[in-house]
Amino acid sequence: MYLKPILKTAATLTALAATSAFASSDVIPSENDTFTKWGEESGWTIFVDETRGSCLIERVDENNNVVQMGLTKDQEMGYLGVFTQNDIGLKGKKEKIFLSLDGNVYEAEARKKTKHLAEGYTGGYILANNAQFVDDVMKKYEMTVFPEKEFAFTVSLDGTLKAIEAARTCNSEQSS
Repeated sequence: MYLKPILKTAATLTALAATSAFASSDVIPSENDTFTKWGEESGWTIFVDETRGSCLIERVDENNNVVQMGLTKDQEMGYLGVFTQNDIGLKGKKEKIFLSLDGNVYEAEARKKTKHLAEGYTGGYILANNAQFVDDVMKKYEMTVFPEKEFAFTVSLDGTLKAIEAARTCNSEQSS
């Protein structure tokens, strides 16, 4: 399970995918949250974040990239975490990044911290309440991060639709 090590030093990038800025640092899970495995679906592991009372999904693809998705604490936005062992070239504290989902390009703002994730992973979270972005994440099979850079990398989104549907069921159970 990559969840706990990644969350320990996550927040390496905070991005906006056609959404407004957020002021609170508690919009994504923290290293202090308690996680329980709820189930699996289509290659994704579903966890309950006991601290927040919500669920998230996580998958490690064939290139060892880690993808996580869930809801913010107020459940008004979704987050997408992408972590890689590749050098993604973030140099400044704040940079624009681009994600391509089968040709649909989304711009986001990245904020880099100096800490690295477990086992050499770097990356961070993207916040979104853009319906088209969410639809693309659910229905596309690949997402390219930094599509026009030499250090671009692609992550698999196989099984995302069914995994998100299972996470919705998990979230329903948490709110009842």
